[in-house]
Amino acid sequence: MSDIKIHLTSGEIASLWTGYMNDSMAKCVLSFMLKHIEDPDIKPVVQYAYDLSSSHLEQLITIFEQDNYVKPNGFTERDVNMDAPWLFTDLFCLNYVNHMAKVGMISYGGLVSMSDREDIREYFSNALNESIKLFNQSSEIAQSKGVNARHPYIEVPKETNYINSKKYLSGLNPLNQKRPLNAIEISHLHMNLRTNEIGVKLCLSFAQTSPTKEVQDYMLRAKEVSKKHMKIFSETLLQDEIETPKVSDFGISDSTTQTFSDKLMMFHMSLIITAGVGNYSTAAAASQRSDLMVNYERLSLEVSKLAKSGVDIMIENNWLEQPPGTNDREKLARNKEKSQF
Repeated sequence: MSDIKIHLTSGEIASLWTGYMNDSMAKCVLSFMLKHIEDPDIKPVVQYAYDLSSSHLEQLITIFEQDNYVKPNGFTERDVNMDAPWLFTDLFCLNYVNHMAKVGMISYGGLVSMSDREDIREYFSNALNESIKLFNQSSEIAQSKGVNARHPYIEVPKETNYINSKKYLSGLNPLNQKRPLNAIEISHLHMNLRTNEIGVKLCLSFAQTSPTKEVQDYMLRAKEVSKKHMKIFSETLLQDEIETPKVSDFGISDSTTQTFSDKLMMFHMSLIITAGVGNYSTAAAASQRSDLMVNYERLSLEVSKLAKSGVDIMIENNWLEQPPGTNDREKLARNKEKSQF
């Protein structure tokens, strides 16, 4: 029984494809960062992130070969210009790795649940644990340097309470005073504020280094969307006298030399937009004040429209690699050659 071949399911095929695309992209970005990082405390954690991506790609290729699964094109050294000038500050690289580790923890958790075969579950389980380790390491380094963007402070509860009025859920009526934010709502507002902050810097770096006007315009548009969302989240927090500290030296250089291929930059934006929409959905479900729920829903729609226009650009330029899918059975039936008896 142990010799019986267990074929990959659609969930596993999708998960492996997604993993390869993401890690091949990350390897290109991290390889460029490594060349320019000078901080001796930050470089090891970026190196660890690079090593993880390289190891993941090797393991995925082995699985592809064993299951006769054609390897995705993904991204290669042709998608990064290693001779381009310095682009990211060391602290940006640290925060980038920390953010992508968060994305990895959420993504790999979902991919584990989509897998049935033991070896595939083991691969994604290990990748999840590695993402947790990467997040912890990058967080510890940021904390040691005093540059970690901690969640806002509120007092520890001294007693338990129950919601005794439906007014707790209100927030849309401008004539009524909104109740103070609770800890869950504050945490999601802060997290989405920080996520958009990274998005703004990435958009700027991609816009100023892309040679293609269509990509430049798209990145600048995405940057403005992120800044608008940051303003909304920040103002919501400030209404309750809650401020979020900014990280110093969290930026990019003024280089205009093409560093990454347009294909890679557009894919990267698609990845972080997808993660952002997921964060907004989670925040909307967790928030109990109605104005927050409505805000997240309308902002999600705005981001989804942005994502759609990005996909259109990728399709027009033949940059969007198609995920694996099923054959059109009706087309096969209609177009098959008639058998001769």
